[in-house]
Amino acid sequence: MPNDIHLLYVENIISRKNKTVQQKLSFFVRLENLGFNKQVDIVWSGEDGIWHTLAARFHSQWRETQELWHAEIKHPQTAKKPLPGTIRFSLRYRVNNAEFWDNNNGWDYVSEADSGIKLGGNRLISNISYTHRLTDAQKSIPLTLAINQSLGADKVFIHWTKDNWRHTYKTPCFFKKDHWQKSAGSGAANPNQYGVQIWSGRLNFGNAFRIDYCIACEGKEHTLWENNDGRNYSISRKPLAVMILNLHCYQEENQDEKLSLIAKVINEREADIVCLQEVAEHWNNGAGDWASNSAKIINDRLRKPYHLYTDWSHLGFDKYREGIAILSRFPLCGHEARYVSDSHDAYSIHSRKVVSAQIQLPYLGLINVFSAHLSWIEDGFKAQFKRLSEWAESKQSDDVKATLLCGDFNIAAGSEGYSFVVDSHQYEDQFLAANSPGVFEKIFKVNDPYWQHYLADDYRIDFIFMHKASELKVSSGAVLFTDDDYGRVSDHCGYLMTFEPK
Repeated sequence: MPNDIHLLYVENIISRKNKTVQQKLSFFVRLENLGFNKQVDIVWSGEDGIWHTLAARFHSQWRETQELWHAEIKHPQTAKKPLPGTIRFSLRYRVNNAEFWDNNNGWDYVSEADSGIKLGGNRLISNISYTHRLTDAQKSIPLTLAINQSLGADKVFIHWTKDNWRHTYKTPCFFKKDHWQKSAGSGAANPNQYGVQIWSGRLNFGNAFRIDYCIACEGKEHTLWENNDGRNYSISRKPLAVMILNLHCYQEENQDEKLSLIAKVINEREADIVCLQEVAEHWNNGAGDWASNSAKIINDRLRKPYHLYTDWSHLGFDKYREGIAILSRFPLCGHEARYVSDSHDAYSIHSRKVVSAQIQLPYLGLINVFSAHLSWIEDGFKAQFKRLSEWAESKQSDDVKATLLCGDFNIAAGSEGYSFVVDSHQYEDQFLAANSPGVFEKIFKVNDPYWQHYLADDYRIDFIFMHKASELKVSSGAVLFTDDDYGRVSDHCGYLMTFEPK
């Protein structure tokens, strides 16, 4: 059996409440993330021998290359529709025109009626309440553990930390002997015939951004640790998600459709801050036309409009006011626009303005964000970046947790302009840090004299540069709006990067 998908656990519960009998089937699986578009199904049959297909849905990311998926179905008993009872099932995973199965080596899995939880494979402990995300207001979390009774666990503890193990806590869990009687109703016949004990505990963490934890099962003769194969379990608030995209100044075919797609992706990918370049609105003799502003149109099409700040730099393509914008899910504490170019002439393409905003982020603090579209190296990039970095430096204070310079810098990775940023020893390329940490280390930490060779095939000109003194770290970096995901919306790709506290 390939290792691309496998069962973590199945739960089979019959409840009898208010004279209603109902059977609930739950499936939890882990799979390798082999592609963007995928379909995960549970193919199962009950005692009537009729096979069904139950679609699973994405639950959460699991490590760098794996995902957790979950499926659940409830069957009420009626005179014409008996309960499924004991079920047989297999897991099916379809992606990139390939199909993978976990069918218990060809024998199918079996889950007896009302048997509680059955762990997949040779698992002895399963964190059946696992979630990777804390809500904005959440200050505690319950944990439920399924533990094979063969371990002989007398005590179970959660060892956890709020600050990357600088300080640790130890929270006891309690054995829920009557777990299924309480959840299923007084008619439950067996708490769990597969010999799995249920232990539960609660972690109280207040306003912490992230929790790391592991599980210790203490028996009479030994202690078994479940630490997620040495990586520990982690749960955190939603990381800060920052998207950058050059909109191509109304030069796209099917432009209106593409603006709607951009809004859709902002919603789907839960971007908190969006920095846009080549934002356009009709020139209208220099007076502009707010209704046609592309950043406004995108914002109006979001599920809930963001806070928007935008300004323009020059006449673009002979008929648009061309500028930049910042959209933020959180209120702007302050905002400003400045020319960073020598030219301030609205009729010159070399006139380049940058917009900035201060944003107070829950659990992360105050950050400064700049949305920039700078000139090519031969047209003033160095002077413009110098002015931008001096402006950003003037906004630094003890309260500022991070400074992000975002947008289209018109310098290729590894080029002379990129070297100018590297040699400033102030700002670092966050997409590189997320996706090529070894190369990032050679460039920004040890200053390898041959570092430019590592970027020979890197043609990016859009970046998020973060000040090296920032108290955030990048946790992921993705390319958006390519032929392999949502499709093209501009002559630039977009980038989405996430950040969390160091």
